[in-house]
Amino acid sequence: MIKMSKMHKRLCAKSAAMLALSAALPIGSAYADEVAAETAPAASQLETVTVTAQRRKENIRDVPVSVSLLRDEKLDVLVSSGQDIRVLAGKVPSLNVESSNGRTFPRFYIRGYGNTDFNIFASQPVSLIYDDVVQENPILKGYPIFDVAGVEVLRGPQGTLFGRNTPAGVVKFESVKPNLDKVEGYYNVSAATHNTTNFDGAVNVPLSKEWALRFSTLRQHRDDYVDNTFTGQKNALDGYDEHAERVQLLYAPNTMFNALFNVHQRSTTGSARIFYANMIKQGTNDIVDGFDPNKSFTNAPNFQRLRTNGASARLSWDLDGIKLYSVTGFEQVGNYVSHGDIDGGTPNGLGPTSPNFIPFQVETAGGITSVKQYSQEFRAESKNAGPLNWQAGVYYFNEDANGFTDNFDTNTHVLTTHLASRQKNSAWATFGSVNYAVNDDFMLRAGLRYTKDKKDFNTVEATNIVQVSPTSADVSKAKVNWDLSGTYKYNKDVNFYGRVATGFRAPSIAPASTSVPVTVADAETITSFEAGIKADLFERRARVAFSLYNYQVKNQQLTVVGGTSNVTRLINAAKTNGRGAELELEGFVTPSLKMSLGGSYNFTEIKDPSLSIATCAQTRCTVTDSLTTGNRAIIDGNPLPQAPKWTITATGRYSIPMENGEFFVFTDWAYRSKINFFLYEATEFTGKAMVEGGLRVGYTWDAGKYEMAVFGRNITDTQRITGAIDFNNRTGFINEPRQFGVQFKGNF
Repeated sequence: MIKMSKMHKRLCAKSAAMLALSAALPIGSAYADEVAAETAPAASQLETVTVTAQRRKENIRDVPVSVSLLRDEKLDVLVSSGQDIRVLAGKVPSLNVESSNGRTFPRFYIRGYGNTDFNIFASQPVSLIYDDVVQENPILKGYPIFDVAGVEVLRGPQGTLFGRNTPAGVVKFESVKPNLDKVEGYYNVSAATHNTTNFDGAVNVPLSKEWALRFSTLRQHRDDYVDNTFTGQKNALDGYDEHAERVQLLYAPNTMFNALFNVHQRSTTGSARIFYANMIKQGTNDIVDGFDPNKSFTNAPNFQRLRTNGASARLSWDLDGIKLYSVTGFEQVGNYVSHGDIDGGTPNGLGPTSPNFIPFQVETAGGITSVKQYSQEFRAESKNAGPLNWQAGVYYFNEDANGFTDNFDTNTHVLTTHLASRQKNSAWATFGSVNYAVNDDFMLRAGLRYTKDKKDFNTVEATNIVQVSPTSADVSKAKVNWDLSGTYKYNKDVNFYGRVATGFRAPSIAPASTSVPVTVADAETITSFEAGIKADLFERRARVAFSLYNYQVKNQQLTVVGGTSNVTRLINAAKTNGRGAELELEGFVTPSLKMSLGGSYNFTEIKDPSLSIATCAQTRCTVTDSLTTGNRAIIDGNPLPQAPKWTITATGRYSIPMENGEFFVFTDWAYRSKINFFLYEATEFTGKAMVEGGLRVGYTWDAGKYEMAVFGRNITDTQRITGAIDFNNRTGFINEPRQFGVQFKGNF
């Protein structure tokens, strides 16, 4: 199905060698040990992993999709120091998450395929689904991680069963559900560097034989710890307060019907992203000598506020030969504003020799006055005992989003320009999927989905802005997507699979600015080929998953940001090619030592000789692309932004049984190779390779009921530029600082 390149062949050879040498290195492919088994495994055996990548519960080995699962300890370790959803970056193969807005606006990339657009109406080719409800607006995608049963990462187009904006893949969260059995729950408290505190917990209460309630909560805090050298204020920036709650109510009167109701909210306040002017040494991608991340020259207000809430109802009927499902969702952004000193530097009056000097001041704010999103899905699923089974359903989506962008006079902080916009988006789809067991060893699957998507965009208000037409846009597009896959059981422990799938992202619209009209990017489509192997090894002491893929995106939507002025606009690239490989291993080296290793190679390339874009002023960065006569960079052949070629993730857990419990050491590491920040290539705007590691040492007792641990995140104190602003002086921002802390967990 896939024509293998020399690189692919080398990867296959390396993978075979690794399998031959390793009886134990784990398969990040699902971090399977963290999932409850249908039957308890023997000592030093991995548990059976079940996922819902095909909307049914299945053994991950039988699913013809490259999918990973994170849960339990591997999730707890990541969020122990109060980190947000960006902490998932690089923790499974081919996944990257980043943001120029800090905690409130994450951008997801799978296999190098994503969207760097930071406008509040942006769509992304990676869909985030929380408890079966699509979180469409990027602001909704940052809901914190707590009381979560698992996080599935589905790589490649998922347009048939999940539909909305999934050409790159899906990140799927599932909360721990209420149960009718008993009162139970947990509490988790930690304290770390910068007075960072984290508390999350949950309680499950059966209310009767038919009703149960589960309440979950999260509280996170970090003190401001960055000094503002402009005002002379100590500990003025980069703190936050976050709290979120979720209430779930289960009604299960009998075995034929149940209903699950979910109400949730989130509230966040704190600093906006801190930008550092001239932090990149000209002619290199090094951080300048003497740079201190604990000092910022911020001469403008810096803050963020966010409030979201939502509710859902999931109903299911188990009838003779068929299951029926209804999922109703409502999500709302009640208020969001992010206000910052985008240039990160000083007024011109301090002179061009100042390390913080910038050519012009930029103080901006962007936000949402309201977003209301409704979604409804009805789905039917067969329960045939024979070889043929199917799923079919209909889906409806409606969103009304209102947002704004403001500019200010940095000297007075008085509003100078104001632009308010509104977008209405409605979509509906019908879909179906069929599984057919040709024989005991070979399963065929096929799916089809029809989608109709419509967007209406208008500029509502423009204060002190002379707009360029057009100031509104109406777009509509319909598309049929399909997939076909097969799974072959080589033996009881080894499966091979192949898959071809298509995906679709509806047209996108970007707001106008002073010099740029409303811009529209046409719909993009993807065709993806994938093949792989999934196997249990050495009597289930180890597990492996390996996949090869090749995809082509037509009319990919790209965001041109910055240049010589702070503007954004949308364009389409004729083609983008991607190819690569993913490997995950997991297993027991000894009964006391369990390890995992995951890695990916992701190659992306823009193919459009006609595309050229503006760059930074030539005195501020070193552009390495070919230039047109108008000094515009030709981006044909460039990789996609924020798309590292290589990622590696590894974990290890060593345990020592004690008289009343267990002593353990757990470590996790993530590596990514260099990345481009923008569509064009420049020496200064190429992020260096990065390695971050974590360590956790603890003791559990009373059959795992209690745990005390000390931990460290980014223990090597790695400092890397993770993004930049190119319309001013080499301004950048960096990764999270090193933290050490202590944690206590209890279950009841």
